[in-house]
Amino acid sequence: MLGFVLQGCAAAPVPREHGAPLAPAESEATWLGQWARLSASPHPGKSGFTLLSSGQDAFSLRVLLSEQVDRRLDIQTYLMGDGLTTRLLLHRLLRAADRGVEVRLLIDDMGAVGQGAQLAALASHPNIQVRVYNAIGIGRDTLIGRVLASVPQATRQHRRMHNKLWIADGALAIVGGRNLGDEYYSASEPRNFTDLDLLVLGPVVEPLSRSFHLYWNHGLAQPIGRYHPAADEAWRDLKASLDDWVEANADSPYFADLRRRYADAEQETLVGRLHWGEGVALWDPPGKPAWRGRPELARTMAGDLLEHAGEPSDRLVIVSAYFVPGERGTQRLQRLAETGIEVEVFTNSLEATDVPVVHGAYQVRRGALLDSGVALYEMRAESEPDNDGFGVGSSASALHIKALAIDDDRVFVGSANADPRSVWWNTEVGVLATSSGLAGELQALVETGKAPALSYRVERDDQGRLTWQTMQQGETVSLVREPGGFWRRLGARLGRIGWLEPWL
Repeated sequence: MLGFVLQGCAAAPVPREHGAPLAPAESEATWLGQWARLSASPHPGKSGFTLLSSGQDAFSLRVLLSEQVDRRLDIQTYLMGDGLTTRLLLHRLLRAADRGVEVRLLIDDMGAVGQGAQLAALASHPNIQVRVYNAIGIGRDTLIGRVLASVPQATRQHRRMHNKLWIADGALAIVGGRNLGDEYYSASEPRNFTDLDLLVLGPVVEPLSRSFHLYWNHGLAQPIGRYHPAADEAWRDLKASLDDWVEANADSPYFADLRRRYADAEQETLVGRLHWGEGVALWDPPGKPAWRGRPELARTMAGDLLEHAGEPSDRLVIVSAYFVPGERGTQRLQRLAETGIEVEVFTNSLEATDVPVVHGAYQVRRGALLDSGVALYEMRAESEPDNDGFGVGSSASALHIKALAIDDDRVFVGSANADPRSVWWNTEVGVLATSSGLAGELQALVETGKAPALSYRVERDDQGRLTWQTMQQGETVSLVREPGGFWRRLGARLGRIGWLEPWL
């Protein structure tokens, strides 16, 4: 233990400079800044929005932005995996840095486990900076070691920076649920995440950029070189290895499919249709992981969202990978449903979720929600054959979307789930948009996901038992046993322990 402690104390003297957003004139002088200004010119004072539901589209746009950016690319993420998409993105980031682009990557320290040497090599490039959030100096090479090292600081170390944000030249931003990893971009086998991002341009980008800088400059964000030293030219070896890897994998099925997918795309079109309206950027204070105890709701992003979104008058749709409403949230949804508001919740089924213990906390509230008129839909682990899927491109998937639809004009897309962890403990970021066109697009996406070939509808039968309505081999069926194996049921049972609920 003494050796570990000394290792953690022997941090390298890596400088840590304060960062500032690009000035408006600097942003507008870039190619992306000019494109954003021309796109917005017919809509003065409005922000532009488009949903990125396809994993392939979301990945391709990130690659395109890394190639089109002129001045700066800021990336904030909860975790970074190792796979096809991450390696190609790192390759493109190094190419961007080579041509003079300033690249800054901010990653939660838990999500950087096992990636220290690679991130330090990346940061050795003179135009790239990498910082880790809420870091500790020991146990950094394996997840088990990192968790054990966190025990003495458990009250802080269980809290994570869960934000996901891309900002290109201060002109365009991507916010939503996707981290860096193959499963978020429909490139994983055998399962992928069904996820959602929101591309934004216009006035709402400036506060999103400000949020990034608040995190980047906060004391909890430390240079990766303070924990993983690297030679000054380490990036050259990394770039050479990535060059070789890209050449060897250029004809992989995923990349070949992307080339076919976009072969006929218009060269001058950066994105598809943009919806215009008002946008509000929302985020948690960056110091939240270091706060003592549970914060007041008014100090959280969730509290800001409730204040800005207002009460629904007709309809509320919650799409959340992990749905843990708790007692107060359940009562709130019951009250809305009982007053005539159409309330729908779309989350993972037990068989699809990657965290069964969280599903157990939802199971406890499910009956009360149904009895008050709340409609519940649960995404299946596998869709029916010949189904186009829900923005995944794979028959096997799990829901990872975090979104709200309020009436027919308000949409929230961000990194926050509808659970206590996102409200009280983690930090999150998102955008609340007022746009009937965007709301219609999200509603159409939700309707696709609710189809019985993709999801279960949870209801009660004449005897009061829960049933799961779905489709199997083209026939509508009603299941009386919740789909999911033994170990998933056991995990869910743990989640029904009452004192765990506030921490899930």
